[in-house]
Amino acid sequence: MKSKTVAVVDYGSGNLRSVSQAVKHVAQGSDVEVLVTSDASEVLAAGRVVLPGQGHMADCMRELAGSGLLDAVLHAASNKPLFGVCVGMQMLLDRSEEGPTEGLGLIPGEVVRFRLEGQLQADGSRFKVPQMGWNQVSHELHGAPSHALWQDIPDGAYFYFVHSFFARPVHSQHNVGEVDYGGRFAAAIARDNIFATQFHPEKSADQGLALYRNFLSWNP
Repeated sequence: MKSKTVAVVDYGSGNLRSVSQAVKHVAQGSDVEVLVTSDASEVLAAGRVVLPGQGHMADCMRELAGSGLLDAVLHAASNKPLFGVCVGMQMLLDRSEEGPTEGLGLIPGEVVRFRLEGQLQADGSRFKVPQMGWNQVSHELHGAPSHALWQDIPDGAYFYFVHSFFARPVHSQHNVGEVDYGGRFAAAIARDNIFATQFHPEKSADQGLALYRNFLSWNP
């Protein structure tokens, strides 16, 4: 398989169609091939890997383990660009309160549930869980340059969220995008060749497509 191949991992859970269509859209006119696959050998041979996820994290982890793709995903996470989306991001951490469930342990941290009972938004309305809709993501953090995947994406750009749980990485340098919803939390995390978002780039119009486009040319 060509090194220009992007494998979108099909382990029986996740928003595969919308993710793959968005990645295929930004790959048009290039020599990048986008492949939705449940074949571990194809994930191992791909040059880049996208790990989607949707629903309950325990279900996603069980499906990944039962699919025969777990080792291929771990291998990808060790040596090639990998993009986690939504629950695919949460799975990268050590554990989640949802279940509770053990994660892949690729980025130190945990996933916790929103606790917003009794809190009011600026307009006086109650915070709703799940957070569902558009929110601004800040990526100019820690006094350091933004992550390479934010190239040409304005700080404070809007992205689309649907989630009741959020990532809490142990180390601040792994937090590369923040959002405020009853308090600030990590909306994007990264380490070495891994980048992941809590929001859905494929549902986030031009800015989301720009993020996927940057992933296709990212050389960590």
